[in-house]
Amino acid sequence: MAGHSKFKNIQHRKGRQDKLRSKIFSRLSKEITVAVKMGGGTTDPDMNPRLRLAIQNAKGQSMPKDNIQRAINKGSGGDAEDYKEMRYEGYGPGGVAVVVEALTDNTNRSASNIRAAFTKNGGQLGETGSVSFMFDRVGEITYKLEAGDADTVMEAAIEAGADDVESDEDGHVITCAFEDLGSASKALESSLGEPESVNIIWKPQNRTPVNEEKAATLLKLLDALDEDDDVQNVFSNEDMSEELMEKLSA
Repeated sequence: MAGHSKFKNIQHRKGRQDKLRSKIFSRLSKEITVAVKMGGGTTDPDMNPRLRLAIQNAKGQSMPKDNIQRAINKGSGGDAEDYKEMRYEGYGPGGVAVVVEALTDNTNRSASNIRAAFTKNGGQLGETGSVSFMFDRVGEITYKLEAGDADTVMEAAIEAGADDVESDEDGHVITCAFEDLGSASKALESSLGEPESVNIIWKPQNRTPVNEEKAATLLKLLDALDEDDDVQNVFSNEDMSEELMEKLSA
């Protein structure tokens, strides 16, 4: 999903993400529908934590209320597709570790498409667990700059039990333990208002530097993965300067 955390690999392409708003809405809708279905049809966000987070993200992306309600209704009806949560792992150009999360109603199609994306763009798909050990599974809550200054957000994050806060010109990124995401997001919402996004992410433990040539091919791989309809999120551990990212994204 779109965001500004430096811990998420495709998020520096903000302009491109704006063009993909309809695709973002589609992914948000799928997540809402799956959250309802996996929650046994429970449509009350207070009783369904995954649904609550999905709705928060949809609102953070300015998704219309009608779209949100349609996705909820689809999940509670009997005609919703049976989506499976899949994780694919591999290496991109320059040895960059890549983790891909998908929601799919056809695992053979997803595996084939994702493998092709890796192969055609200088990467190699590996086994589950082949690179995820290089990441930490954590909660991430993002706020726009208007939520408050760095000190205000830091104080709120400490009170909410978060582990880390990073503030820059793009906004505020708060990280917390995976199991604390629900309670932390609730506490922050009461002090800072509704967040821009609330996600469970794969945060790299270390970064892999890539040169310009490898970086260009890597971005093609990330683009190919991002454009796949089954893919929900992509994370990687590349280390690229802002100048290089801007040059390659121009």
